[in-house]
Amino acid sequence: MREYEMMFILKPDLEEEQSVEAKERLQKIIADFGGEFGKELDGWGKKRLAYPIEKYTEGVYSVWHFKGQPETIQELDRVIKISDKFLRHIIIRQDEK
Repeated sequence: MREYEMMFILKPDLEEEQSVEAKERLQKIIADFGGEFGKELDGWGKKRLAYPIEKYTEGVYSVWHFKGQPETIQELDRVIKISDKFLRHIIIRQDEK
């Protein structure tokens, strides 16, 4: 299993339950593919974007660390792309040290 870091930006106008639902769905995907959810780095919260995305000037940032297989990443990427709750995302494999 490889270690990954994922950063995503949720739309700022989502209700709290919608944000929680989106995050729980991602955690379920990680678990369903045999991955291990590491930790969520809190403290980012709502921040101003460097440039407008879909007419939004702010977004809710989250950074996660987890372990998973390449199939996990493909599924996370697919689900985030089809969801209308996310503005941007990036998933990076952590290099071995």
